[in-house]
Amino acid sequence: MTHRYELPKLPFEKITTYSLQERNNLVDCRDFVSLRRWQESGDFRDLLPNLLKAQELLAVVEAVLRARDRGRPVIAALGGHVIKCGLSPLIIDLMRRGIIRAVALSGAGAIHDYELALQGKTSEDVREGIREGRFGMAQETAQQINEAIAGRVNEEIGIGEALGAEISHRTLPFRELSLLAVGYELAIPVTVHVAIGTDIVHMHPSADGGRMGQGSLNDFRLLTSAMAALDGGGCYLNVGSAVLLPEVFLKALTLLRNLGHPLEDFVTVNLDMLQHYRPTVNVVSRPHQGGPGKGYALTGHHEIMLPLLYFLLVSRLDQESGKGAASTMQLCQTSQKL
Repeated sequence: MTHRYELPKLPFEKITTYSLQERNNLVDCRDFVSLRRWQESGDFRDLLPNLLKAQELLAVVEAVLRARDRGRPVIAALGGHVIKCGLSPLIIDLMRRGIIRAVALSGAGAIHDYELALQGKTSEDVREGIREGRFGMAQETAQQINEAIAGRVNEEIGIGEALGAEISHRTLPFRELSLLAVGYELAIPVTVHVAIGTDIVHMHPSADGGRMGQGSLNDFRLLTSAMAALDGGGCYLNVGSAVLLPEVFLKALTLLRNLGHPLEDFVTVNLDMLQHYRPTVNVVSRPHQGGPGKGYALTGHHEIMLPLLYFLLVSRLDQESGKGAASTMQLCQTSQKL
């Protein structure tokens, strides 16, 4: 019996083959995890295969360390969720170690940072508060942030420096958790980039749109100045910002190239739970078209990916300094002190 379809019968027996030995294989067992090597070295890198995203993660670690060795900046642009995930101590430690030399925050990130400095707590249940119009109506948050912006922002000082100075000078009780305050004290730029109407403090009568706009513009120019040194091996990390900070980055990049800065040989990285359109094109791909730079996209939850990246970085630093594995066992204690 034959099938009813009027189709030609192909001569499948005539297919051509070649030897497996001739094939270019994409996976080699030499790139696999080596438990024996890990047991001998104790180096976590030996638990990562030299394949796919594990390979890219290690490449990002090398890029950050190479930036430090070449005297180029590592700039971290952080969405608000990164602060809410309890990861500020890792960023602060990398700032103190001289690795991260500039930080960019969204308005939400700055608000969470300020609330943490003020009371050691942040983040509210939006679903619970929005029904009764209570969402974003905490008095202290809006009053103190808006007053600091209105009182400290001028033609030169941006929102980041204004809030950092406010936290530091008022010696808020949890200021050691504040990126804004630590940046101010270490003279490391921490910039804040706002879109009017997107942050809870904008809903309050104390909001001064003129000062906010001037402060955000000042911080845009400050971040652009920090990015000028990226060429020659710098590294730009976009962590958890899907729209605002990737747009700020692209405009700063364009401005620098317009002013004659080459800004070609550097690495960009997008770390997020999802790979959104703007970070993918603005941070990972567009900056490196036709140039020697490289963009990476690493997907995962911030509360897992950033500690992993931090551990790999600090483990390498400890190895270089001769401290070895014993020092990396103290990372938890270090984070607790921060």
